[in-house]
Amino acid sequence: MAEAAKKKFDVYQHVTDTILAEIEKGCVPWRKPWSGARTGLALPKRVTGDTYRGINVLMLWLTAATKGYASPTWMTYRQAQELGGQVRKGEKSATVVKFGSVEKDVQDSVTGDSDTVKRLYARAYSVFNTDQIDGLPEEWYVRPEPAQDRGTAADPILDAWFAAMGVPTQQTDEPAAYYVPSEDRIHMPKLGTFESREAFYATLAHEMAHATMHPKRLDRQHEGRTREERYAKEEVVGLS
Repeated sequence: MAEAAKKKFDVYQHVTDTILAEIEKGCVPWRKPWSGARTGLALPKRVTGDTYRGINVLMLWLTAATKGYASPTWMTYRQAQELGGQVRKGEKSATVVKFGSVEKDVQDSVTGDSDTVKRLYARAYSVFNTDQIDGLPEEWYVRPEPAQDRGTAADPILDAWFAAMGVPTQQTDEPAAYYVPSEDRIHMPKLGTFESREAFYATLAHEMAHATMHPKRLDRQHEGRTREERYAKEEVVGLS
């Protein structure tokens, strides 16, 4: 058997790696104070209508935000087929985790006494968002919110202050705010789509704080034994 096949899937490491991958890309979209967001923060749901709980909520929020899914419902490949749908070719599944426990009778090798022991387990399985599936009845889909121009106006003084920082900043129709360290640039949604002027400049300030890590500015290098520690410290900087 190949070595890759012998390696057991580590559910906990998968969760950690997924979250860190999104942090590395820029601002994780816990809240988006602008219109035209590809996804909302509706709780992810199973095909039964029940909502996911715990770490699965975070994992599916991250996947939906990254991929641009608007629908909150997720289902397995088989469930999609049973509803008359078909997962599109090439679509990648998301991983969710089922936590549970099993009871097992264990016998003491010395005394011969038996006792019931409860053992916890975490089992991973794959699901698809309904946006990845064709042929489902229309009620399974949620159409994304179109961007709205709320008429939010710029502040010339703040614009001049941020421009003096020297970080290339662009506004496009992409509904996401983030700093790209490898390119030393900030991306912002268009000013007019923000719910207020304050929300726009607060978001820009958060991304500008991350930009101070660049070698030609503060050249910040976080200490930490693991990359989890280093990235956690960087997010604290962004919130300061």
